[in-house]
Amino acid sequence: MMWVNKIVLSMALLRVLSGSIELIAAFLIYRFNNVEKALVINSSLALVGPLIFITITTLGLVGIADKLSIGKLAWVAAGVACLLIGILKK
Repeated sequence: MMWVNKIVLSMALLRVLSGSIELIAAFLIYRFNNVEKALVINSSLALVGPLIFITITTLGLVGIADKLSIGKLAWVAAGVACLLIGILKK
C-alpha cells in the first residue's frame, strides 16, 4: 500500500468537502427555485470558500515550512495576504 502524506491527504479531503458543499448548495438552489433563497445560499458560500482556502494554504505551508528559508516563507505569506485582500476586500 502506498503511503500518503497526512498533510496532502488532509488538503485533498478539505477540497472534497468544499466541492460537496458547493454541490449541496447547487441542489438546494435548484430545489427552492427562488431567487431570494438562491442569493442567501450563494452568499453563504462566499464564507466557505475563503475559509477552505485559508485552511488548505495553512496546511500546505506547515508541510513545507521546514524546506523553506525564512525569506521565502515571508514571500509566500505576502502572496497569500495579497490573495486574501483581493478576495475579501469589498
